[in-house]
Amino acid sequence: MQNDALLHKLYQLNLLRKMGFEYCDAVTLPSKTETVDIGSASLDELRKAALACHLCNLAKGRKNVVFGEGDPKARLMIVGEGPGASEDEQGRPFVGRSGELLTQMIEKAIGISRNHVFIANVVKCRPPGNRNPEPEEMEACRPFLDKQIELINPEVILCLGGVSFQALTGEEAGITKARGKVYEWHGRKLVPSFHPSYLLRNPSAKKEAYADMLTVKELLDLKR
Repeated sequence: MQNDALLHKLYQLNLLRKMGFEYCDAVTLPSKTETVDIGSASLDELRKAALACHLCNLAKGRKNVVFGEGDPKARLMIVGEGPGASEDEQGRPFVGRSGELLTQMIEKAIGISRNHVFIANVVKCRPPGNRNPEPEEMEACRPFLDKQIELINPEVILCLGGVSFQALTGEEAGITKARGKVYEWHGRKLVPSFHPSYLLRNPSAKKEAYADMLTVKELLDLKR
């Protein structure tokens, strides 16, 4: 077990070197009892690992890690792009005006409580200035998202925004071209739609987003 922990740390240091790090401040490495094997982690253990993660530059500027929240057995999982300022302050996904709009979309259009879905992001720390996450940042955070999906095992994934859709599927299409379709993804249905922050800036797109929510509702076979 001790050797496994050492190999895990060496892997992390090598990944940091590939990202361009040449030195770092002194850190205290966790004991072997604190080391988490993501491959066999529970959702709570995965959360603890994410809270301690410093694998990319986003960790330097964060106030809180936004791991995700919701029903651990949700049939619907929602994946956004990355935390914004309000999310970074509170450590919760989709709060503030975007969160209020998303809650309305879930509860009024799809017809289920927000508490009955699981909401996460491609990256768990806020990109500076709310920019899109860089490829290396998404790569560093991807094991957390993949494990979340594996553990929650949703039937439907709703991707909010082009970054989320492209990160999961590897497709190059922007969200305007991608939305309106249902994709097969690792035995699940994947539905891309506009990010709530985009809808706040472009209210005319809400009609299309509403149609996407109805598609999710149909896939979950919920009564109208």
